[in-house]
Amino acid sequence: MSDLNHYIGGDIAVSATADVGVAVDLTASQQRVLRRLLTNPGDYIWHPDYGAGLPAEVGKLADERRIRGLIKSQIFKEASVLQSPAPIITVTMLVGGVSVRIWFADAQTGQLATLSFDVNR
Repeated sequence: MSDLNHYIGGDIAVSATADVGVAVDLTASQQRVLRRLLTNPGDYIWHPDYGAGLPAEVGKLADERRIRGLIKSQIFKEASVLQSPAPIITVTMLVGGVSVRIWFADAQTGQLATLSFDVNR
């Protein structure tokens, strides 16, 4: 089954033929990881345990280690992420938010993927 080419918070991408865009390989993996990390647990009615809820971390007492652990526990739930080599996760606290950078290996292609994003108010 194909994934829509859609990054959370943005529009659905359009293909070169003006059809709905389809995400493949690394793009699909990146989108799946980002969606999982930015979704709050309980937001998907049929999957109440899905999501890391990173946006809920904004405004809480800064704890990079706890946030990194939360990301690590969720990223391994994605079948598109290889467990070895282990993902490298960096978390940097920002004023009013957090910046995250993740390097991981795609399970389908074996290629390394990078995902960078900020979560803030």
